[in-house]
Amino acid sequence: MAELVDRAPARALAVYAHPDDPEVSCGGTLARWAEAGAQVHVVVCAAGDKGSADPGTVPSELTARRSAEVAAAGRALGLAGHHLLGLPDGEVDNTLDLRRRLVELIRHVRPEVVVCPDPTAVFFGRSYFNHRDHREVGYATLDAVSPAAANPHYFPDAGPPHQVRAVYLSGTLDPDVLVDITASIEAKAEALLHHESQLGDAGEWMRQVVRQRAEDAGRAAGVAYAESFRLLQLAD
Repeated sequence: MAELVDRAPARALAVYAHPDDPEVSCGGTLARWAEAGAQVHVVVCAAGDKGSADPGTVPSELTARRSAEVAAAGRALGLAGHHLLGLPDGEVDNTLDLRRRLVELIRHVRPEVVVCPDPTAVFFGRSYFNHRDHREVGYATLDAVSPAAANPHYFPDAGPPHQVRAVYLSGTLDPDVLVDITASIEAKAEALLHHESQLGDAGEWMRQVVRQRAEDAGRAAGVAYAESFRLLQLAD
């Protein structure tokens, strides 16, 4: 049985691949923590340049549009900041350079909690398997959190070492904690709707989808709406 986690961290850093991934994966949780007074930052690793099947789309124009959407969604969630790494879609790798950039951000923000994709979750039924960018970002984030960010001998020019206390893995096949997002479900939906390049004029239909998915998770916790995670507790 998954445990309901009520406490909000003082600082949190969410690391995801594409511009709309944080809202889809944990937007309600980030909004809840921000409302509780947490300093919440989001990192988006990929530029979103391939986020269209239209051959007439100009990648640089789409990247600019999606960057603006990230900023608007961040305001809807109440974020303290967002960070765009600008890697091309489909070319995100767990490289030394990506780990260094993530370590720099971890040491700068100094989060108590990091949120990222569960890289071990690959196959979801018969109709979907997890995007490679998601998996690479998940592994790179875990490698940046531990041991790198807390060890002064890793990337010594990236700032003073910092120990992350916990990692919340979203999109997991093995959830063991839930966060009640009943009070922040509308903020999650509002933030997601700012990604118009992906959703178009989704309106009430998308709000219903967001509510339905969160309702399914909430049922397990006895609350109206929830998001589920696999929790890694790295320090007390």
